[in-house]
Amino acid sequence: MTGKVLIAMPGMADPRFSHSVVLVCAHGAEGAMGIVLNKPLPDIAFAELLDQLGIEAEAAPPSVPVHFGGPVEPGRGFVLHSVGESADEDEGMMRIGGGGLAMTTTRNILEDIARGRGPDRAVLSLGYAGWEAGQLENEMLANGWLTADAGDELIFGTDNAGKWQAALKSLGVDPLMLSAAAGHA
Repeated sequence: MTGKVLIAMPGMADPRFSHSVVLVCAHGAEGAMGIVLNKPLPDIAFAELLDQLGIEAEAAPPSVPVHFGGPVEPGRGFVLHSVGESADEDEGMMRIGGGGLAMTTTRNILEDIARGRGPDRAVLSLGYAGWEAGQLENEMLANGWLTADAGDELIFGTDNAGKWQAALKSLGVDPLMLSAAAGHA
C-alpha cells in the first residue's frame, strides 16, 4: 500500500480522520505510517515555523503549506516533497513508492527550502497517522477506507476542501452515493 492514498469512508468514526485523504508512506508487516493530505493548519504559517526554529530565510520565505499530518507525534515535522529519479537519498529522507516522491524529517530540508534550494513542490505536516500490525487492514475490512493512486494534485494541490471528493472521483465514485452503513455478504 506504500504510495497509495486512503480515502475515509463517510462512516469514519474518528473525527480526526473524517473526510480525510491519507498518503501511505510506509506499509509492512509491522504496521503502517501515513500523512493526512487535506487538513491544513490555518493558524500556523511556514515562515513562523522557520522563525521558531531559528532558520533564516532568503528574502521572503516560500509559501509551503502546513498541514495536520495525523495525531501521532504532533510536534514533529514531516516534509512530503518531489524528488528527482536520480537524486541521492539524504539522511532522514525516505522515498515513497517508486516515483518522484519522498518524505524527509530532518532540519536540512527546511533550511534548503528557506534558502531557495529546496524541492520543486513540498508540504510540511505536523504529526502522522500510524497503525499497528494488522490494524489498517482491519479498518479496511470494516469499510473504513477506500484506496486509490496518489496523484500530484492530491498531494500538493491547494484545494484541500475538494481533495476528498477528487480522490473518490478518481475511483469513479460519487460521494453522494456512499453510505455510512456497511454490510458484508
